Amino acid sequence: MRLVGAGRCRRPRWRAPLNQPGRWWWPLLALLLVGSVLAQEFRVTQVHTRLVDGTYTLDATLAFDFSAEALEALANGVPLTILVHLQVRRSNAWIWENSVTDQQVRYAIRHKPLSETYEVYRLPGTSGRTFVTREAAMTALGEIQDLQLVEQRRLTAGENYAVEIKVSLDIEELPLPLRPMAYLRPAWKLASGWTKWPLTP
Repeated sequence: MRLVGAGRCRRPRWRAPLNQPGRWWWPLLALLLVGSVLAQEFRVTQVHTRLVDGTYTLDATLAFDFSAEALEALANGVPLTILVHLQVRRSNAWIWENSVTDQQVRYAIRHKPLSETYEVYRLPGTSGRTFVTREAAMTALGEIQDLQLVEQRRLTAGENYAVEIKVSLDIEELPLPLRPMAYLRPAWKLASGWTKWPLTP
């Protein structure tokens, strides 16, 4: 008696378990990586601190490379808000260690189509300096002067400290109809990442 199909046993095809990433994962990973690269469009180029009447103050220079979508919105009257997040920490602080101070300040730029001018101001204010060109307004937007950081009495003598700064486009300040798209599109995810600068008088 001969068994039908003897010697012709086929090996089962190997299939990746459902809980392991397959080929579909790699395009998604590549898209995420591209998005993270595109997000780095702002830079902190210079920081200087000094002691004034018992309080450390900060001057900083920021550089902005807005996406075409953000610039188009600006040209159509949509204000763009810049969020500057600052922390003063011990230079060798552990990641879970509290900051000496933590603050967020916001600056905005808007275009006025009727007068063909640009205005830069600090929130929560509604008015500031006026500029004829967008380039001049962008330069002014990146100039932070005399920003109070921390009182000297809050710092321990002989300890080294640093100012950590991150600059980003504040999507929450965009008009409500724009926010869903801004959260999804890399062109709106503009930020500098954290940079560290020594706190010196």
